Amino acid sequence: MNNNIIWHTHPVDKETHAKQKKQQPLVIWFTGLSASGKSTIAGALEQILSQQGYHTYLLDGDNVRHGLCKDLGFSDEDRKENIRRVGEVAKLAADAGLITLAAFISPFQSDRQLVREILPAEEFIEVFVDAPIETCKQLISLL
Repeated sequence: MNNNIIWHTHPVDKETHAKQKKQQPLVIWFTGLSASGKSTIAGALEQILSQQGYHTYLLDGDNVRHGLCKDLGFSDEDRKENIRRVGEVAKLAADAGLITLAAFISPFQSDRQLVREILPAEEFIEVFVDAPIETCKQLISLL
């Protein structure tokens, strides 16, 4: 750890952001196989929440790989780093008072646990999109 880096607290904090938005910050983490429908379900939920006046942001696995994580491959170590980075972004979004939907394959329970542990328990919900592997393979073959 670098001793020259300190966390700065600011007058406009997480509680202020949440009160301003009149909502509880939350991270809803969608996990499942590739082509299982994670992004589709997360997008539909975000649309519903937005229509109801909630402040949201959707972190999509493919979209994040175009920028924040474009330097990473798909080795186990790179997948772990991908999820770690996204977890930190989701935490920052929660600090901003947002309801964050995250759609990531995230196959390793230990990686999802790492994200779970950086957030208060009441701010993390994990949703496993349980689609049969054969269905996912069929969908991928159509792409």
